[in-house]
Amino acid sequence: MASENSPLLAYRLLGEEGVAFSANGAGGPGGASARKLSTFLGVVVPTVLSMFSIVVFLRIGFVVGHAGLLQALAMLLVAYFILALTVLSVCAIATNGAVRGGGAYFMISRTLGPEVGGSIGLMFYLANVCGCAVSLLGLVEAVLDVFGADSARSSGLQVLPQGYGWNLLYGSLLLGLVGGVCTLGAGLYARASFLTFLLVSGSLASVLVSFVAVGPRSIPLTPRPGPNGSSLPPQVGHFTGFNSSTLKANLGAGYSKDYTTGAMMNFASVFAVLFNGCTGIMAGANMSGELKDPSRAIPLGTIVAVAYTFFIYTLLFFLSSFTCDRTLLQEDYGFFRAISLWPPLVLIGIYATSLSASMSSLIGASRILHALAQDDLFGVILAPAKVVSRTGNPWGAVLYSWGLVQLVLLAGKLNTLAAVVTVFYLVAYAAVDLSCLSLEWASAPNFRPTFSLFSWHTCLLGVASCLLMMFLISPGAAGGSLLLMGLLSALLTARGGPSSWGYVSQALLFHQVRKYLLRLDVRKDHVKFWRPQLLLLVGNPRGALPLLRLANQLKKGGLYVLGHVTLGDLDCLPSDPVQPQYGAWLSLVDRAQVKAFVDLTLSPSVRQGAQHLLRISGLESEVLFPWGWSPR
Repeated sequence: MASENSPLLAYRLLGEEGVAFSANGAGGPGGASARKLSTFLGVVVPTVLSMFSIVVFLRIGFVVGHAGLLQALAMLLVAYFILALTVLSVCAIATNGAVRGGGAYFMISRTLGPEVGGSIGLMFYLANVCGCAVSLLGLVEAVLDVFGADSARSSGLQVLPQGYGWNLLYGSLLLGLVGGVCTLGAGLYARASFLTFLLVSGSLASVLVSFVAVGPRSIPLTPRPGPNGSSLPPQVGHFTGFNSSTLKANLGAGYSKDYTTGAMMNFASVFAVLFNGCTGIMAGANMSGELKDPSRAIPLGTIVAVAYTFFIYTLLFFLSSFTCDRTLLQEDYGFFRAISLWPPLVLIGIYATSLSASMSSLIGASRILHALAQDDLFGVILAPAKVVSRTGNPWGAVLYSWGLVQLVLLAGKLNTLAAVVTVFYLVAYAAVDLSCLSLEWASAPNFRPTFSLFSWHTCLLGVASCLLMMFLISPGAAGGSLLLMGLLSALLTARGGPSSWGYVSQALLFHQVRKYLLRLDVRKDHVKFWRPQLLLLVGNPRGALPLLRLANQLKKGGLYVLGHVTLGDLDCLPSDPVQPQYGAWLSLVDRAQVKAFVDLTLSPSVRQGAQHLLRISGLESEVLFPWGWSPR
């Protein structure tokens, strides 16, 4: 297992010059030279593109058409409320000290320990893998909507055959393009993301202008198959311009069947699709190994990106409700192109944001997997993910992730995967909130984040909100994800993990025990509740196992202390010989399976040592000496 010092402890107590670990993951490659990305390029751009994803262009009509404006805004507020609580926790952890490669996984694992952190990290990795597949499926849907042989668009370019096998082929080809870019490194990805950001911003600007500049028009819709395989009569959607009657008709919910899957929609299923488009808040944190100053860039860039995307989503919801009838919203998810002043620019935005979101998910997944492999939590299974290029790019983890995305593409439909992806992300967000909550409750001396706009109330509310929404969206997927996380935690516990990371559970136990010890008043002791207090002095541990177990049975819920006196004078010795012995004595207690504390002391005689132990342990009278050991 990888061994390392706590980065938070090193950062806060030793100063930045005492931090000797590398920048890219747990012992990852690249060193400080790999940190080249600024706040804007490394956090704001990938986070905005990931949070827009395919939803901003292809699912605005889906959400407003089925849920109505009021419920759509309620969904958006709930989604961003959960995201905001998680962002506060991320900012607190990120500003507490040095943040290495792996993003959210690094934050969680170094707080909750390798067992919980490793299982959550793998769940977050799977969420990114599925998120990449969702973006690619949305891109295939957008391409076939224009160039598919079965499309009703009159562009004259319906040349691409359609069907499950063909759709899988198109998704695989696009995945090859995305994987190729990610294999070449984060630098190329950042430059490509910036270009994509400009294209998406221009496309969104054209859509917003089109809502105002375009006059009312009728839009023919693609014929839908009937119940017996025959086509239904063609429908026509209407873009009415700003019309109060249209807004009034779109205020309430009107759930119906989703034309892409044939499933009946409800609040939970629509919210799952919407939330899946807002789950990119960790895109910047996942790039922590490539950021110049992650402790500053992650909180600042993430907050800016969340505020910007919330404003755009809200604006698009209002504009769509004012100008489009429900038929257009429900039967043509890509209606932006039909109402645009220049439709090709909308297509460019759709393709750009889909490719960028898929690249962000794939490169984020590869960084998480590389950090997991470097920490050696899952052994040889993830060994190939440790392979890196000469520039430090973990192309082995990219290929690993590429293969898993290829398997997920077999699902075939974007809305089919939305609930599973959303649940996986909610599990990861709940873990981030739980990490921050644990540090706050433990009152750890080294937890002093410079970001102060959080409290244990926000962390606890974040955990509760994530768990509640998980089971509202999909009880089966939520239960399955928690079961999988429990199995992974049990596997990592059985395998063992690096103890040098530190466990917040120990800090929480110490905090609670100290609090209750202070409340324990000896003046209120009563004979009715007397409990035995035993101090067992052991001279030869090898032959004392039966005696240890006997005293353990005698204690009957009382205090049991295992003591040992080492003869000597500290003034005449170069160092304390007692301290190195504690580990062996604790191992003896574990082997004997007794509930006992260990106290060791150094004294010129056994009698003085026994008196020291009596006072140190706070015992009153009961002392057991093993056979053949005289206190004189």
